Amino acid sequence: MASERDLHAKEKRRPGLSRTGESVDYPFLLLVLLLLTVGLAMLYSASYAQSEYDTSYEISTKYLQKQAVCAAIGLAAMFFFSRIPTGVWYRFAWPLYGVSIALLLSVLVIGEEVNGARRWINLAGIQFQPSEIAKFTMILLFARLTRLYGQDAKTFRHGVLGFGLALLGILVPLALEKHLSAIMLMGMVAVVMMYVAGTNPKWLLAGAGAAVVFVIVYIRFMGYAGDRVTAWLHPEADPGDTGYQILQSLYAIGSGGVFGLGFGKSRQKYLYLPFQYNDYIFAICCEELGLLGALAIIALFAAMIFRGYWIALHGADRFSTVLASGLVTLIAVQTLLNLCVVTNLLPSTGIALPFFSYGGTALAVNLGEMGIVLQISRYRNHRKIQEEPL
Repeated sequence: MASERDLHAKEKRRPGLSRTGESVDYPFLLLVLLLLTVGLAMLYSASYAQSEYDTSYEISTKYLQKQAVCAAIGLAAMFFFSRIPTGVWYRFAWPLYGVSIALLLSVLVIGEEVNGARRWINLAGIQFQPSEIAKFTMILLFARLTRLYGQDAKTFRHGVLGFGLALLGILVPLALEKHLSAIMLMGMVAVVMMYVAGTNPKWLLAGAGAAVVFVIVYIRFMGYAGDRVTAWLHPEADPGDTGYQILQSLYAIGSGGVFGLGFGKSRQKYLYLPFQYNDYIFAICCEELGLLGALAIIALFAAMIFRGYWIALHGADRFSTVLASGLVTLIAVQTLLNLCVVTNLLPSTGIALPFFSYGGTALAVNLGEMGIVLQISRYRNHRKIQEEPL
């Protein structure tokens, strides 16, 4: 096992700060832009009825306008981040991690409550969700630790305790916020990244078992989460209350058939399906675009995810590979969980569909993260830099 001096010496051999690469990976960029475009179109279709209701039928684009502004900010961030060398992210991993924890803790003091959950901060009129930033900083720190630990990631000290303590720093504030969906999402992404880093699978299995116990206990002491599980198992038992949302979602999916009712022609979005422009927007996609349209959207996500993993595998160094893997896994897990919830394969978790669901912070952060993947793609044809073993 390497000494602390060896670890610090290795840390100084950071990923390059000044290397210049070739053009970004255009297939990946095109897939991201296609998902964003389709997502904005479906957001408008799914939200205009709610928008007219909220504004006394004066504005039908209330939600689209806000989302478009955040999309513009996200695209600017994607372009900017696609030109920042990965070494800069390596250098600022710890400071950004510390800032994200401070923001999560501040939610407990000055956070604003939206739809019964206190997870947002309002600074100078700008409302954002710190948990979205924390997801990125956790991935960033895990990538740095993977580069730092090297082969020592296979040991319990580094591969379990090192990563585990970094993860707990994020999960504890989220638990205090009662943000179960973010806990589940970040836990799953962390497991994938630890596996890529080389953590012994037996420790990951043990951790997964502990996580299941935690979720069961957490649900036991959180009434609303328990109601979600009951509604998932037997939505027909209470169709007017706890089972209402999932039943309306299934009605929307079934109404679409193979070819759909047509763009803009959903019936469930007229205040029947709650959160039709947010967590359950995919149900509206199924209703309007049908099975074929839904499969096309899934295919776009799958193509982007697989291309992202291809970029990760061709990263110039270990840090870049693990960072890209984590960012792509975040999108993959979010997408999978959302689709499973909408189709009632999993209980409601509150996890949005990337690029589609309404939520400015999530959209801007997701696009910025894709910019980092694009930066990593600039070195896809370079020989991977050989890193010195400890």
